[in-house]
Amino acid sequence: MAAVKSNYDAQEIQIVVFKIGDESFASDIHPVKEIRRVDEITPVPQAPDFVEGIISLRGQIYPIIDLGKRFGKKAKELTNDSRIILIDLPEAQYGMIVDSVMEVQRVKIEDIEEAPELVTRGTRKFLQGVVKQENKLILLVNVEMILTEGEKKELKKTEIA
Repeated sequence: MAAVKSNYDAQEIQIVVFKIGDESFASDIHPVKEIRRVDEITPVPQAPDFVEGIISLRGQIYPIIDLGKRFGKKAKELTNDSRIILIDLPEAQYGMIVDSVMEVQRVKIEDIEEAPELVTRGTRKFLQGVVKQENKLILLVNVEMILTEGEKKELKKTEIA
């Protein structure tokens, strides 16, 4: 748990909780710029499978990734509940399609457990921890780690194209 705690100075953090399939995930709210309905996405030829395309928002181009596909899940049809969570990081800006956004909530740092090593090993270490709540677990995702450095560079090229 120390790795998760060391990332935060406060006693609690604010998270946005979202669903992919039947699973609950969450992200720290700080890199989230906006949550919006899924509108028209322009496909980009030869993009990786998990990249749905790009959108233009207030003059800025955002690559849009399907987070379910990124996590290796089967593609799902978009619904009225589907949302794009826009992420604004110093090294990348992109949107993540999720099945639904449930809520924004505050979580005590002590309620976040470190993810088991078996779950996090490998090259993609985007699972930051597990939030324990009454009768469910929420997987805390580090949005900075969802894309590799190479993928971030590729998406930057997509923004310009």
